[in-house]
Amino acid sequence: MSTASSNPFEDSALTTILVVSDMAKSKKFYVDVLGARIFREYGGDSLVLEFLKSWILLVTPGGPTEDKPDIQFIPPEDKNTVSHSYTIRVKDCRKSYEILRDKGVDFITPPIDRGAETRCFFRDPDSHLFEISEYRASKLNV
Repeated sequence: MSTASSNPFEDSALTTILVVSDMAKSKKFYVDVLGARIFREYGGDSLVLEFLKSWILLVTPGGPTEDKPDIQFIPPEDKNTVSHSYTIRVKDCRKSYEILRDKGVDFITPPIDRGAETRCFFRDPDSHLFEISEYRASKLNV
């Protein structure tokens, strides 16, 4: 019987890779607008960010490599087709919306009240989708 842990991800962290078309523009957006912290930059085509206790790796487009021989890294081709998005849970959606809008973020709509949740969506420079969402416990759950 093995004494090794059965958790293959013990003491690990999850990093999301986003392919961006313009590293300088994306760096400015994530650092100056969203407040991400630069952890490491390398080669001019990769940027590791610490954001909301998570990791985001921004990379420029690239072709196959030895360890991923049939994989192409490309930014989103259609801003209205989503295969990945972020949700950021906030205390006050309308306040967060105002702060980000004042920093130049272009929202799809203003915050919409959906009962127990108020939310709105925006995109990064390459159309990766972000949601800010405020959840309020319903009166029935109080």
